[in-house]
Amino acid sequence: MDVYVRLMIVKARTGWGYETLVREVSDSLHLRRFCLVALGERVPHESTVRKLTRRLGGDVIEELTRCVIAKAQRETRFQARAVRIDSTVVEGDVRYPSDAALSLDGARVLAREARKLAGLIGRDAGRVQDRSRALGRRLRAISRTMGRRTGERKAQVLDLTSQAGRLLAKFLSEARRLALEARRRARGRGAQRKLAAIRRLEHASELAERVAGQIKLRVEGEPITDRLVSMFDADARPIRMGKLGKPNEFGFVFQICEVTQNTRRGARGFILPASTRSGNPPESKLLPDTTVELERLGLRPREVALDGGFEKRPTAEALERLAPDRVFIAGRQQPGSRRTQRRLAKYRTGAEGRISHLKRSYGLRRTRLKGAAGAHAWSAWAILAYNLDTLAIRAR
Repeated sequence: MDVYVRLMIVKARTGWGYETLVREVSDSLHLRRFCLVALGERVPHESTVRKLTRRLGGDVIEELTRCVIAKAQRETRFQARAVRIDSTVVEGDVRYPSDAALSLDGARVLAREARKLAGLIGRDAGRVQDRSRALGRRLRAISRTMGRRTGERKAQVLDLTSQAGRLLAKFLSEARRLALEARRRARGRGAQRKLAAIRRLEHASELAERVAGQIKLRVEGEPITDRLVSMFDADARPIRMGKLGKPNEFGFVFQICEVTQNTRRGARGFILPASTRSGNPPESKLLPDTTVELERLGLRPREVALDGGFEKRPTAEALERLAPDRVFIAGRQQPGSRRTQRRLAKYRTGAEGRISHLKRSYGLRRTRLKGAAGAHAWSAWAILAYNLDTLAIRAR
């Protein structure tokens, strides 16, 4: 397990994939030494590292992060006198979604799962016609139509999108009939494999049905409350953070909390396990989870610096048990001298720089693991790698 943890720290620091990680560690003396792999030993196979990452999840890695912070308090005399908190989006491993592209993805997934299931139960169970080529033609037609400068462009795109939705609905009805017939035949030898294939087809059918429903609502001009943005990561959500360069992002919101010994320029501290919830929760909704994490580690900072997105009353209620001496919210009227306000404003701005550092150097920009659990594990590894670097710097 110690070899695995060191391999994952190298992965978080470098951004390598699993195969590249194993290959580079195998060919490097200093990486072998760091990962505790002797010259005569083989580096663990990439599939072993990949499966362990999924199996352990984020909770185990967060516990390691707490151990690192406790070690810093115990051995380097680290005291959390100030804390800065801000939220960021960790993008999912998805492309920019459109309804027509989602319908094409749904058709391809359904066709693949239907072929696998038909191979297990017999070709006479039912025919599922692959309509992915027809959907691909609609998608290309939409791309050509979007390039025109005519006023009828929007109506033509809606009509092509509606055609894609109807094709996907036909595909869905055939896939459901195949799954129903397969359940009737799933007996005897190999029944478990057949049932697993049926479950995969039914799950793909549920996602494709959501896509077809979204297309219908869009054509009718109705609002879509719970939009699906990817057939391959159903937990990713559309998020608007108010950025001019990137108004829409698709992924998961995490609240980053960094505790430091002071509020000087360039202050570097330790980052707590990030708190997150589904969708696009406001800053104040994630703050209670962050304060629970501070209490769990026995950290009671005297000063708290927050982004302007925090609401005053919910923030005061969440921080009541910590009882800090001063709470600074950017852009709000605060008690205290102007010098103190400027100092805390500069300190709070450093939270954005720290998030940028995590995204550029530790892979927090985009998770390569699917689902909310995958994003949780990915962010936990990035934070653990950063905290270990910070501990190494303090121990010099």
